[in-house]
Amino acid sequence: MKDFDLTEISADDWDELKNPRPSESDFDRVVEEAISRRGFIGGVVAFGSGAAAMGTGTLLSTTSAEAMGHSRFAFSPIGIATDSTIHVPEGYSWSVVARWGDALTSDAEAFDPATGHTAANASKVFGENTDGMWLYNVDGHELIAVNNEYANRRTNLPYEGDAAGTPQSLDDVRLFQGIQGVTVVEVAADGNGQYKIVVDSPFNRRIDHNTPMEITGLAAGHDMMKTAADPNGTMSLGTMNNCGSGPTPWGTYLTCEENFNGYFGSTDENVELTAGMQRYGVGLDGWGYDYHKWDERFDISKNPNEPNRAGWVVEIDPSDPSSTPKKRTGLGRLKHENAAVAIAPSGHVVVYMGDDERGEYLYKYVSNGTYAPGKDTDNLLNDGTLYAAKFHWDGTGDWLPLTPESTGMDAVEILIHTRMAASAVEATTMDRPEWVQVNPIAAEGYAALTNNRNRGVKPNAGGDDTSVNGPNPRVANNFGQVVRWYPANDDHATSSFRWDLYVMAGNPATQEGAYKGSSNVNEGNMFNSPDGLMFDSAGLIWIQTDGNDDNEGEFEGQGNNQMLAGDPVSGEIRRFLTGPNGSEVTGLCWSTDRKTMFVGIQHPGASFPDGEGLPRSSVVAVWRDDGSLVG
Repeated sequence: MKDFDLTEISADDWDELKNPRPSESDFDRVVEEAISRRGFIGGVVAFGSGAAAMGTGTLLSTTSAEAMGHSRFAFSPIGIATDSTIHVPEGYSWSVVARWGDALTSDAEAFDPATGHTAANASKVFGENTDGMWLYNVDGHELIAVNNEYANRRTNLPYEGDAAGTPQSLDDVRLFQGIQGVTVVEVAADGNGQYKIVVDSPFNRRIDHNTPMEITGLAAGHDMMKTAADPNGTMSLGTMNNCGSGPTPWGTYLTCEENFNGYFGSTDENVELTAGMQRYGVGLDGWGYDYHKWDERFDISKNPNEPNRAGWVVEIDPSDPSSTPKKRTGLGRLKHENAAVAIAPSGHVVVYMGDDERGEYLYKYVSNGTYAPGKDTDNLLNDGTLYAAKFHWDGTGDWLPLTPESTGMDAVEILIHTRMAASAVEATTMDRPEWVQVNPIAAEGYAALTNNRNRGVKPNAGGDDTSVNGPNPRVANNFGQVVRWYPANDDHATSSFRWDLYVMAGNPATQEGAYKGSSNVNEGNMFNSPDGLMFDSAGLIWIQTDGNDDNEGEFEGQGNNQMLAGDPVSGEIRRFLTGPNGSEVTGLCWSTDRKTMFVGIQHPGASFPDGEGLPRSSVVAVWRDDGSLVG
């Protein structure tokens, strides 16, 4: 098999090549079912194009809202772009804040634009492939915690021929391990008002694949978490494939381990793959990182429990560079996209999470304890109940508790094999649930369902049915949608909800029927593959995309990946930013004064942002030229 880069093939595609899914379902039957429900699907789309009027429980159609002549947007929408730079609206500007390889300490080696940097330098520089992030103000110091999701293998190891991108030594593996994970970096405005890294700040920190982590919660110390190096099962090394994130009300950062399976493999081709390994895509060969050939911690023939120690949400205290990150096993083990925290009226902590794989599930955690400012928070993410979402065709839904009684699994098995628990209660299979967010000014939750070409075509990794369903109404869905739910009694801790679709992405220029998109999608704002979601302080929802940018076929006219702003009340959506060709736009936060927006640009093509040399993932700042608020 060809040795693919992740920029050439998605994690899901790699998993399906290495671990073929169960046999295909009856495609004709599924299509017939979808057609038979066409009338209802149309109703869902129209329903989802409006929004619940604040506090009334009634719906305001997009047409009616727009007729009122009000818009909450402070910018004029921009068109698509297909070039290798960033575009923002008139009256706005942008600049680079931090690039992969930029120095965190003054003793860091200078980044080589042709070859990058060495393994020894990795701990001293900004990591690669930025993703989720958040800004913290600690005694006047502005710190950004930002994920560094993965390594571009061929960029970092430009060997000749078949060796390109493949580690040839433990030092090569250490390079990969060191440039991924999380970066905590202090930033400050320079004399021109543009943000830059504060080199040698005592807060600057790299957390990588070898950083000690404390395992907390019910799974800590369980036999499935023990290894020869950690016979107690309470301390692990590293956090990996850190995708989305989320801030907590008590000032910590939740970083989320997503496609961890790709780092593991076996030097013994006859090793038995357990049912748990197969469900999570752990196989004989990883994505080409080849960690298992040089670092036996990642060799499942020697350390079969090591994969169980990955796939968690990790809590980091950005204010204390000496603190040990904590893996919060109470939040379950899956391919976490991000974690969105809400506080229920009762004070219970609610965490919404998506499992980013085709046909997997949307989850919620509710703590047993309650939060209050100044109260000890250490156990709030350890002790609680996990739920998986069940969506009904009639626009209602339930959160199904994952308990020994409902799943037939013991309490720790539920945490370590959370996917199997969700399958056991027959939760709703989703079209790759990625970022989840909670509206700060209304009792609403949103989830980006990025796409799912397998919808109605074949089951998920556990053999669960993936026929079209309420929030996932399109067979072979290449465009994606954003689902929204309203918890009963405006309480995120309750077990029932109403739901609609805020938007169904599509292409009204080239497609027909539901694939054109919902009524709030037009030729001026169309997009595919919503991924990142974030709310600003005014309650606008920002949508970032990670999809097809070849501008051809069904994606003709959609241009590069982009960031759009949506109004939950009117349903209106406007394009605000376009990224360079080849990139994903991901991660969003704001400066303390809300006058600067920080946006992540991952795996750009060409030579972004320098115009020459290696392409470098970056965090960029965006601001209004008149100095007004941007979020």
